[in-house]
Amino acid sequence: MQTVAIVGVGLIGGSFGLALKKAGFGGPILGVSSPATIEAALRRGAIDQGLPLADAAARADLIYLAQPIGRILDTLRRLDDLVRPGTLITDAGSTKSAIVAAARLHLRRGLFLGGHPMAGKEKRGVAEADADLFRGRTYVLTPELGQMLETPCAVEFLAWIRRIGAVPVVLNAQEHDRIVSFTSHLPQLAATALAATVAEHAGDSLSVAGPGLTDTTRLALSSFDLWRDILATNSGPIEQALAAYITKLEHLRDNLRTREIEGEFEIAAALAATLRK
Repeated sequence: MQTVAIVGVGLIGGSFGLALKKAGFGGPILGVSSPATIEAALRRGAIDQGLPLADAAARADLIYLAQPIGRILDTLRRLDDLVRPGTLITDAGSTKSAIVAAARLHLRRGLFLGGHPMAGKEKRGVAEADADLFRGRTYVLTPELGQMLETPCAVEFLAWIRRIGAVPVVLNAQEHDRIVSFTSHLPQLAATALAATVAEHAGDSLSVAGPGLTDTTRLALSSFDLWRDILATNSGPIEQALAAYITKLEHLRDNLRTREIEGEFEIAAALAATLRK
């Protein structure tokens, strides 16, 4: 891996550039983004040079797509003519099935390896980039074929994933999307629904709220611009996750006066404790 091009130098793309440098990568890191973002990324040291997509793709042997999902899909439609044969193309999109399908349809010269680092913040942009963002975090990879991970470029990329402190996990795209509908997308929508409900029914009484409301509505700070594409490209699994959650809420409602609810508290506490280990 000699030259890296990061397409979309925001929070994730900028953090990837910073993480590579901290881990010892010495090659040039090229950035493809808006002029303002390129300027900010250069100041942060996340990239070494800003270029148009065609110029960056022609030079890079790793292309890292860290845009919103809709823009990743658009980039995949026009990338194949721009890359050198054998270039490794990966992404950091939060859903995988649509992206993997687009790569299968549009890429011929480049090799594609889907990815999703399970890391982020409520705030966006390269100003929030952090070289340690991926440290200790799961980094999901979704190869279409298992032997893809045995190619020299994928082996080297995996080595860098480990060097930046992430923990690789291999899943197929459909299983990834099913799991994150519960572990990522449902928490976001639950926080959004909770905050919206409180706003509508007690929004003028927040002086009576404790820290629990602050904790449980943290994700409600997330931008819809980021989540629009996630919801659109994973709507089926998300609908199933919401249905399961609604069923659980109805069960709690129906058992407010019975000991049945005690078991739900125990199950929930066990999961919460596991997450905090």
